[in-house]
Amino acid sequence: MNISKALSELAGNQLGGFILVLARITPLFVLAPLFSSQLIPARVKGLVAVGISIGLTPIAMHGQHIPSDPLTVTELVLQGMLVGLAFSLALAVLMAAVDSAGSLVDVVSGFSYGSLINPLSGEQSAIMARFYSLVGTLVFLVIGGDAWTIKGLGRSFELVPLTSAPRLSSLVGGSEHAFATIFTAALEIGAPVLAALLITDVAFGVVSRVVPQLNVFAVGFPTKVAVAMLVVAVSLPFVANWISGQLSSSVGAALGALHVA
Repeated sequence: MNISKALSELAGNQLGGFILVLARITPLFVLAPLFSSQLIPARVKGLVAVGISIGLTPIAMHGQHIPSDPLTVTELVLQGMLVGLAFSLALAVLMAAVDSAGSLVDVVSGFSYGSLINPLSGEQSAIMARFYSLVGTLVFLVIGGDAWTIKGLGRSFELVPLTSAPRLSSLVGGSEHAFATIFTAALEIGAPVLAALLITDVAFGVVSRVVPQLNVFAVGFPTKVAVAMLVVAVSLPFVANWISGQLSSSVGAALGALHVA
């Protein structure tokens, strides 16, 4: 009888730990790059989330006893989701900066005009924003960003155990810092292209003063497109290295913001 009761308590403790781990992992499939991709079906995301939770539960449950009170468990679930949300947000900001850099290049180069009048598809399409997004996703896969993300999430259980509450002030401060760096990071990524297009605009301004009869708008638009595509191709290694270095920094910053209250 005592053995049966002990096994029942052990099973309940493991189940409670699995639920708390799953709650912390769920935001990963809402915000984090690659994991939150719309190309992945919702059922597949659910299966992957359950699989990762099963693998991380023994690590997260080390020395932890999950209370059986429903209200306490609900509070711990919400706290776990908050920790996972803060961690995933730091990674989502990285891809948001890459997308923003593509949008800046679209506006300056004139590619954004195609999002207003696209006779082929009939819908809006930001060319460079999508291109940079694809490049960022590919680099994320090549450098093992998915493994880094899971390892970082596993590390979060050591910093903030399942039965402990996170320090809200550090989470909010980390989120504010992450949002504040989006525009700066986007400028860093798109700086080579933006500088080249600025020089091109200045050159055409000088040419229009020297040769007034030249239709600058007719010649300038295809030239800026060609310059943008050329500089984007040349600067791709820089973008890949930037994403690789920034990914490790983002994971470190996300873990650095996790403290026990």
